[in-house]
Amino acid sequence: MDAFDRFWQWANKPLESHLTIPAELYRAVMELAPEDRRDRATVNEAAARTLDPRKD
Repeated sequence: MDAFDRFWQWANKPLESHLTIPAELYRAVMELAPEDRRDRATVNEAAARTLDPRKD
C-alpha cells in the first residue's frame, strides 16, 4: 500500500475506527493544495520527501 492509499484509507475511515497514520504523512499531504491531494503521484512524492529527506 502506497502513501496515497494509506492517507485516503485513513481519511475515509468510519468515525469509530482507531486507524492511524504517521503525523509526517498527514503533514505532507495536508501541505498540498486540495486538488493535489487527489493525485497519487503528487501525494507519493510529497510523502517520500517527508519520510526520507535524502530523496531530494
